[in-house]
Amino acid sequence: MTYSGNKRGTLAGSLTLATMLACGVAMADQKEVRVYNWSDYIDEEILTEFTKETGIKVVYDVFDSNEILETKLLAGGSGYDVVVPTGQFLARQIQAGVFQKLDKSKLPNISNMWPEVSNRVAVYDPGNEYAVDYMWGTTGLGYNEAKIKERLPDVPTDSFDLLFKPENAAKLKDCGIMVLDSATDVLPVILQYLGLDPNSKAQADLEKAAAVLEAIRPNIQKFHSSEYINALANGDICIAFGWSGDILQAASRAEEAKNGHTIHYSLPKEGTQMWFDMLAVPKDAPHVEEAHAFINFLMKPEVIAKASNYISYANGNLASQKFIDESILKDGAIYPDEATLKKLFVLLPYDAKTQRSVTRLWTKIVTGQ
Repeated sequence: MTYSGNKRGTLAGSLTLATMLACGVAMADQKEVRVYNWSDYIDEEILTEFTKETGIKVVYDVFDSNEILETKLLAGGSGYDVVVPTGQFLARQIQAGVFQKLDKSKLPNISNMWPEVSNRVAVYDPGNEYAVDYMWGTTGLGYNEAKIKERLPDVPTDSFDLLFKPENAAKLKDCGIMVLDSATDVLPVILQYLGLDPNSKAQADLEKAAAVLEAIRPNIQKFHSSEYINALANGDICIAFGWSGDILQAASRAEEAKNGHTIHYSLPKEGTQMWFDMLAVPKDAPHVEEAHAFINFLMKPEVIAKASNYISYANGNLASQKFIDESILKDGAIYPDEATLKKLFVLLPYDAKTQRSVTRLWTKIVTGQ
C-alpha cells in the first residue's frame, strides 16, 4: 500500500509537471498582436472575434494624442505591431522611416476599400503603400441644444461663430466649454474660418489663428481630447470643439441615459478638416504576420461596419456601407454629401520648423502663459 501510494504520488506529480510544461509550451506558442489605438475607438467584441477566428491574442493599449504615439514611434522599440496615426502625422513618420510597407498579398480584403478615401489619404501615403484607412471624420462643434438656446437663442449653430466670437463664448462660459487638446486639429480649422489657407505655414497666419483662441481662452474650461465625450453626454458642458464621432457618441450616450440632454453635431458652413486615422505597421514590429492578419480582419466589411456602428465614425471601406446602421449612413454629419465634401480640406503635414512654431503657440494658449 505504501508503495502504491508513493507511486500514485509520483504519477500525479509527473502529470502535474507534464501539464505545466504543456501549458508553458502552449503559452509560449500562442501568437499575439500588440495594437496601439485611440481611446474609445473600437467595439471590444471585434477583438474577441479576431482571437476566436485566428487564435491570435490581442494586447490592446490606448492613447489620446498623436504626439504621444509619435514620441513612442520615433524613440523606436515601441513593441507595437499595429498603430493608428492620423494622416499628417503618418506622412511625417513615413519620411522618418518608422513604418514598413504593407505586404498587400496578405491583405486580400484591401479590395473593399473606398477609392474616394484612398485617393485623399494618398496625399500622406503616395500609392497607399504604408497604411490603410481605419476611420475618417471631421472636426466641428458638439453642443447641448437646450443650453445653447437658453443663452444664445438667435445665434446660428451652423457656424464657428457660435464658439469663436468672444461675445458668444463669454455667454457660454457658465455652462462649460471644452476644446480638443490638439493644435493640428484646431489651428488649421480656425485659419479656414478666417478665410485663410488652412495649410498656411506663414507665422503671421498661424498667429492670427492663435489670437482667435486666445481671445476666448478665459472662457474655456478645459483642453482635452476625450473628456468632452462624457462631459457633453452628462450635461457638464454645453459646447465642445471636437471630433465628429466623439460628439455623436456623446449624443448616443445621452439618449441611452434618458437624462434630458440632447446633443447635436454641427459641421459648420465655413468648412472644416477631413481627417483620417490609419492602420500602419512599425518597422520594428515584433509580430508582422499577426499585424497583417489583424488589419485584414478589420477590412472585412461586416467587421469594420461593426466598429463604425459602435463609435459613430465613417470608415474607409466602401463594401462595409451595406452593413452600417441606416441612421449612421444617412447622417450627413458622418457621411457628408458631395457638396459638403468639397468644403472639407485635407491637412498637409508640417515641416519641423512649422511644427515647432505651432507647438509653441499651442502651449501658450493651453497654459494661458
